[in-house]
Amino acid sequence: MWTIKFLSPLHDHDACVDDALRQAETLCRGRGVRLTPIRRRVLELIWSDHRPHRAYELLDSLRAERGPVAPPTVYRALDFLLAEGLIHRIESLKAFVGCPRPHNSHIGQFFICDGCGAAAEVASRPLMKQIDASAEKLGFIVSHPIVEVRGLCPECGKQERSGHGES
Repeated sequence: MWTIKFLSPLHDHDACVDDALRQAETLCRGRGVRLTPIRRRVLELIWSDHRPHRAYELLDSLRAERGPVAPPTVYRALDFLLAEGLIHRIESLKAFVGCPRPHNSHIGQFFICDGCGAAAEVASRPLMKQIDASAEKLGFIVSHPIVEVRGLCPECGKQERSGHGES
């Protein structure tokens, strides 16, 4: 199992984004697919922070930078990034987050903070095995085993606990 933790105040986000873009460029080159400037920019916008981004947020950002941009431009870029494993879709939010380990084929499980909106990804093989075993017992064929857990990240949880102590 690997875990991408919620960010600490010491997180070097510029290095994080640079690493994600470098990985994307290397993977695309190795796979013989093009990370076009628009695809790269959409990926960069998704990695601008560690919270899920909706397609229309991305569209608004691109329009602010480039002028008129049609929605299909963003949706095509998102489809490409999903197909290449460079991002994940958070189903419950209809939003997208960058994948920190695109070189490993995996189904992510996500912890999503209701306070700040940050998302942390884990990849737990035991959890996936449990889902597969339960599905098999039910005769159920799993097609999309995404797990999303909502709650509070450590920082928002700390604020919530300290807020309750004041009343």
